[in-house]
Amino acid sequence: MPLTESVVDLPPAVQLALLSAAVFFLTGLLTGVWKYRWMWRTEEAEAPYYVDTAHRASLLYSFACILILHLAWFSAWPDVVDLAAVALLVFFFAGAVASYVVHGFFRDTDNQFRDPFVLAGIQLPPWTLRLAMYGLIAGEVAGFLALFTGVGVQYI
Repeated sequence: MPLTESVVDLPPAVQLALLSAAVFFLTGLLTGVWKYRWMWRTEEAEAPYYVDTAHRASLLYSFACILILHLAWFSAWPDVVDLAAVALLVFFFAGAVASYVVHGFFRDTDNQFRDPFVLAGIQLPPWTLRLAMYGLIAGEVAGFLALFTGVGVQYI
């Protein structure tokens, strides 16, 4: 496919993946500042566990979005399928980072899977985390497989 002259000429899924990569990278940079401030002002020179996790996850998801961008760009599926797949992946990536930021801000746990399940000082019933994780697994795998098969089907 030829390169376009403007981002607005890109398919919607590619635009979403590109914008998401930039937002996740910026989030990684800003949470890196947050992490550094903790390291600088604590005697142990460590940030809370989920501040560090939010920082690393944001950076990793930014580069995952670049992979997703390329898969969406070369996918054989209709734009609406690619857009749905990218949106699903970005939704769960963002949800994960948001939960890490909340845990880091409230310092309410160093393991979100440990009972009692607490988020922002609110104790959650065990089924909520399980349901969220099943949704995340299904959503991320389904979104990726949609894009991957959109590229892979062209080899058949």
